[in-house]
Amino acid sequence: MKTEVDVLTYLPHRYPFLLVDQVVDYIKGEKLTAIKNVTRNEPYFTGHFPQRPVMPGVMIIEALAQASGILTFLTLGTVFDEDNWFFLAGLDNVRYKRIVEPGDQLQLNIEILKARQSIWKFNTTATVNGELACAAEIMNARGKLHDR
Repeated sequence: MKTEVDVLTYLPHRYPFLLVDQVVDYIKGEKLTAIKNVTRNEPYFTGHFPQRPVMPGVMIIEALAQASGILTFLTLGTVFDEDNWFFLAGLDNVRYKRIVEPGDQLQLNIEILKARQSIWKFNTTATVNGELACAAEIMNARGKLHDR
């Protein structure tokens, strides 16, 4: 397993939409583990919900998708550029099992199920202290920044 991955090298996302803080471990072509530290100052907590901040499920999915993108680029041995992006293309079997709140550390677990040149499918889970928060199969598709 390898570590010391610069997240910003492998993702085009930036604050406030960068949802992967650190890659803990990965095995090229197989799996990746990353961390998202959930803090009270996340912009979505202002309205979701002021009286009890809960990380929206779609943001958990986005964190998992970003982590899967990192694994894709690490496996390909490349980084994103204008002609080399991966976009979220599909979700299957999404399940939420636990609320995620400020102060939680979300562990993002990504495992490659299938990989082709332009379509990749992953089995993903997000856990807090070993407890399942979310599980989903995620599909990413290769695209270009300016595909119009």
